[in-house]
Amino acid sequence: MEAVLAEREAQKKKSGRPAALSVAEQLLLTLEFWREYRTFAHLGDDWGVHETTVHRTVERVEAALIANPQFQMPKQRVFREAQIVYSIVAVDASEVPCERPKKTYDGKGGLRS
Repeated sequence: MEAVLAEREAQKKKSGRPAALSVAEQLLLTLEFWREYRTFAHLGDDWGVHETTVHRTVERVEAALIANPQFQMPKQRVFREAQIVYSIVAVDASEVPCERPKKTYDGKGGLRS
């Protein structure tokens, strides 16, 4: 993954401000987001960057990895040729009625008469 991101970085024009995080740090940040699914604000606080920087970094890394054919999902033909047996699971759920509020409850934080 790091090689794909390094290749993307090498093809990019070198104008403007340098990135706040290196290529390896950008990849680690994205993997941490995928694994823990924390908010961008929390990740930014941990990495010492703003949450907007985290959001842009995750989007750029995802776009670079998706564009690379090495990380694309296999086609349907591969699944058909592999003779994979799928199982179907059904979950039965029933609705439970909840009690309605009392006549004196107005929904504004207290009981009114």
